[in-house]
Amino acid sequence: MIPTDGRHARRRSPWPIALGAGILAVVLVAGIMVYASLRTKSRSEFKGDDVATTVPTEPAPQLEQPPALANWPRWGVTHTQFSADNEPRQVVEEARGVLGRVPMLQNQHIMGWGVGNPEPSPGQFNFRDLDRRLKFMSSSRGVPVITLCCAPDWMKGGQAGRTDWSKNHTVAPKREHFDDYARLAVRVAKQYPTVKHYMVWNEFKGFWDPSTNRWDAEGYTELYNKVYTALKKVNRDIQVGGPYIPVESNSRGGPSELSGPWGTIDQRALDAVEYWIEHKKGADFIVVDGASMTNDKGNVPNDFAAQAKFSAITTWLRHKSDDLPVWWAEWYVEPENSGWTEEKRTAVQATALMEFAKSGVTTALYWNPQLKDEGECAGCLWAPKVGGELPMAGLLSGFTKWFPSGVRVAVIPSSDAKIKALGQERQAVMVNTSDRSVTATVDGKQVTLAPYEIKWTGRGGA
Repeated sequence: MIPTDGRHARRRSPWPIALGAGILAVVLVAGIMVYASLRTKSRSEFKGDDVATTVPTEPAPQLEQPPALANWPRWGVTHTQFSADNEPRQVVEEARGVLGRVPMLQNQHIMGWGVGNPEPSPGQFNFRDLDRRLKFMSSSRGVPVITLCCAPDWMKGGQAGRTDWSKNHTVAPKREHFDDYARLAVRVAKQYPTVKHYMVWNEFKGFWDPSTNRWDAEGYTELYNKVYTALKKVNRDIQVGGPYIPVESNSRGGPSELSGPWGTIDQRALDAVEYWIEHKKGADFIVVDGASMTNDKGNVPNDFAAQAKFSAITTWLRHKSDDLPVWWAEWYVEPENSGWTEEKRTAVQATALMEFAKSGVTTALYWNPQLKDEGECAGCLWAPKVGGELPMAGLLSGFTKWFPSGVRVAVIPSSDAKIKALGQERQAVMVNTSDRSVTATVDGKQVTLAPYEIKWTGRGGA
């Protein structure tokens, strides 16, 4: 048994010059009139909790976005141990619809997380499971991504022809097998020529050095460079990224160059990232993962405000890497045994996605927590074995449609801080971060949101 672990641009027709000039003049006059009208209605009065508040209704300044692929989906999912290929036929079709109605990124590891050993013995390949997952991605209009992790046993000191799954997620290939792993990556790339995006390894698994109490960034970067070079020889268009390291934090910690109300980032992870940046042979994007929770106190200062950590880390990564596209391979927002309802869980996730979008994240992949058997499935996209779309699927679809990478976004003002809102030119999303109904003026309109409600609304006449 395989274990688990934890654009469109509209083409314009040519206009005759005279007609175009006339239309331009009309538009300018109309624009001036509308602008004058708006200036006379630039502020509205709102009363709530016996406090009078004035709120600007003019659009907030747009946030700076990094260079990015035009209309890259930005959002996607990682297939894990149990996914659509483990479901009854009718649920498979339903899952295909959930993931494919708005094409999104779909990621799969080459070993583990629902896929068997791709090279049990040197030169003997088995891509049956990986074929099945990639076939489902294609049938559900997915943009495929592959994570190059983990490694066959014989590359880790084990016996050829055997797979010890208990060590799959804890042991890295030995240095003498780094070239073998690069050759396996080449074999995968040739097997799936339509896949153009690869993440190298997963969470620095096996690269922790207990003798120095730090990450072995040197060892990982050596492996990464061999894989990067090999994949670029297969096809220069292949996009490769790393280091895919977990960026953890504590409510209080030792010296760190990155901290905030949400905690203090472990400097050892930042050091490893900087080493990789300095010594990599090349990269098309930079990858990390992490959680809003600290290791010692969960979400601080609270469940919603803690999500600002994602923006802070993303900004740091962009600065340090000279604005490489930032990928979040995984992210987590919920402490263990939280007792959260699905409504709260999805609301907190919505605020996390807002942080990703406004800080200029290029890609964020949701670690799909599907279960094997029927029953309650917290944060799942569909109900296991019985089907039925769950709230997180709708949230991902909405962000995939309205907030692709490169779109200009703006934080939308709200008269009540309990309602968070983000918008682009045509659409806005708002979320009530309170367990009570809240009425507020958002984007110049009065709205009432139920506890933890997420609401989408058109903007600018959309």
